[in-house]
Amino acid sequence: MGNGSAAAKASYLFLCLRKYEEDESVSEDLLEGLQYYWGERSVSYSRQNIEEMNNWKRDAWRKLILRHAPDQSDLRILDVGTGPGFFAINLALAGHRVTGADVTKEMLEYAGENAKAYGADVSWVQYDGERLPFEDGSFDLVVSRNVLWNIEKPLKALQEWSRVLAFGGRILYFDANWYLYLFDEEQNARHKAAHERYHRLYHGMQHDPLGKEKGLFLENLARELPLSREKRPRWDENAVKNTGLTLVKILPDVGGRVWETHEQVHYAATPLFMVCAEKEIPNA
Repeated sequence: MGNGSAAAKASYLFLCLRKYEEDESVSEDLLEGLQYYWGERSVSYSRQNIEEMNNWKRDAWRKLILRHAPDQSDLRILDVGTGPGFFAINLALAGHRVTGADVTKEMLEYAGENAKAYGADVSWVQYDGERLPFEDGSFDLVVSRNVLWNIEKPLKALQEWSRVLAFGGRILYFDANWYLYLFDEEQNARHKAAHERYHRLYHGMQHDPLGKEKGLFLENLARELPLSREKRPRWDENAVKNTGLTLVKILPDVGGRVWETHEQVHYAATPLFMVCAEKEIPNA
């Protein structure tokens, strides 16, 4: 799809997405809208990932993930929503067998280029956003960052992540209440206060690489996503149990471990939380 048709499609989606989720065509448009946005975002997001690979965040993220992973020297890892591949490349360089999956072709293209640049051996797979193309029990660890919030059926996604997880394996994901401010007045006040403080302290620092129009486009998509309305990680605690997994740990705020100071200020109203869950080995 060329730039002109992509822009036209985006404009159409921006106007038409305010419909009921039960309309199957709207569901398809929602996925296309998200693919369009993250395709556009792939350039700046890849640049951001490279910066993380080249500073203190690489080791910080690696330690945080492996501290909560199964205690194995050679893990089979799936990075869901891998984007330009930061988690996948980082963990592959730590000696693990890693597969990165994403719905966006452009993201996977950058992920492949980044893996080559760092000499990381990673398998890349594009999937449809629902059914992962792997056998049951294929992985020891499933990881993701900022993924579950932009999935239309998040509980189903967790069930799918659990399906491809081996018994004794773990799911470890990171997310935040990114768009709760659209539906919660108190959260909206916190959101505005955090942004005002950020702009006051870091005047002139760019935080939206695609500009206001694309930001509004993503915000409109977020209005249609169920987790934008949920208070998390309370929702995640219940969802993990409903998936049949055992909740190991929830860390309500890990931003201080993996974010720069200016990021902590910017996202003060949306702390990054971590969820760790395990697929227990059945009793013999």
